Amino acid sequence: MQMVKKTAIVLLLIWFVLILFMPKEEIYFSLEQEFAKNDIVLNEESRNEGVFSLSLKNVTVYVKGIPLATIENLDLFTLLFYTSVHFETLMIDESLRSMTPTNIESLHISQMIWEPLDLTVKAEGSFGESRGSIDLDKRMLRMDFNDTKTLGMLKSKLKQGEKGWYYETSF
Repeated sequence: MQMVKKTAIVLLLIWFVLILFMPKEEIYFSLEQEFAKNDIVLNEESRNEGVFSLSLKNVTVYVKGIPLATIENLDLFTLLFYTSVHFETLMIDESLRSMTPTNIESLHISQMIWEPLDLTVKAEGSFGESRGSIDLDKRMLRMDFNDTKTLGMLKSKLKQGEKGWYYETSF
């Protein structure tokens, strides 16, 4: 029993040290380089690295030199087996108003290591609350909307299913 305890403590210690010394900012810079290959540029006001997280403030997203979105706060959190990205106050450019809601108060995307190609999405905004998933293997996005009263112009892009309204697309 002592051997099992010692092994568990050593594994836990290795996991913690790995996360503690993980170069979060360098991973972010590598991600920026991958985005740059598709003409996507992230311009942030400040970065703050924590033990388990990396926070970015006032991020502007440029696509081909055109500012398309502003994110007030972006938090990346990782435990190696669980990773999440949380966006607060995501403002989409007015030119995309006919395609998407321009104000998303909160967007949370999470991924677990035992399902590496499935992402869980939760969003809140002027459209109400929405939950969905992204299947990277099938390249599909599906969002389910709970409150149909606040959908407004978004309702024309939705389909109705057994459990309510949903949006589904491939990418």
